[in-house]
Amino acid sequence: MRISIVIPVLDEAQTIGPLLQYLFDHGREQILEILVVDGGSTDGTGSIAEQSGATVLQCGVRSRAAQMNLGARHAQGDILYFIHADTCPPASFASDIEASLAAGYVMGCYRYRFDSSSVLLKINAFFNRFKWLWCQGGDKTFYIQREVFQQLGGYDEYYTIMEEYDFLRRAMPLYPLHIIPKYAVVSARKYENNSWLRVQYANALVFRLFRKGASPEQMKKTYTSIVRRES
Repeated sequence: MRISIVIPVLDEAQTIGPLLQYLFDHGREQILEILVVDGGSTDGTGSIAEQSGATVLQCGVRSRAAQMNLGARHAQGDILYFIHADTCPPASFASDIEASLAAGYVMGCYRYRFDSSSVLLKINAFFNRFKWLWCQGGDKTFYIQREVFQQLGGYDEYYTIMEEYDFLRRAMPLYPLHIIPKYAVVSARKYENNSWLRVQYANALVFRLFRKGASPEQMKKTYTSIVRRES
């Protein structure tokens, strides 16, 4: 098993270096490569990633779906592992993925918790152990056999928001999602820059629009009108 890690980024100079060092340290020989796919950073993210040992790809479209698909097309490993730049998987991630595949799963993720002592954010963390679609999302990280990802057509680039939910909506009826009972750690910066209620309201509203078939433009406009971009 060789893992290709794909990290879509946009202005993540503060997080990308420590994350890459952590992934290389703990993935060791099971990591074939780390592909950092830049959507147009202006803060030196790409240079930091290259200096940290990653392969940096420049994506002409500022969209996670397009960025992750570009990374997947360049990946050489038999396993794709998608990670957000503000998320850190457990140190055992490589052996966890290997064990999951050996158990017969072709895709999976972790639960997650925030780097915060907030009781409200601990409530969020409790619910992401379930397999309901609304309990998913990229913060859980996501691994999948490259061949299966290709068979499913990758991420639909129509979705410039909610792309991971769309992919799982298509994938989960065909393949069981293995939620490993360990926790990735996610930055709480979005909640700290807004509020728990504001972010939860935006998430619920956009998910409802997604289920109703709203356009990505409408969903993104709704979300950004409520939530300020995390700093």
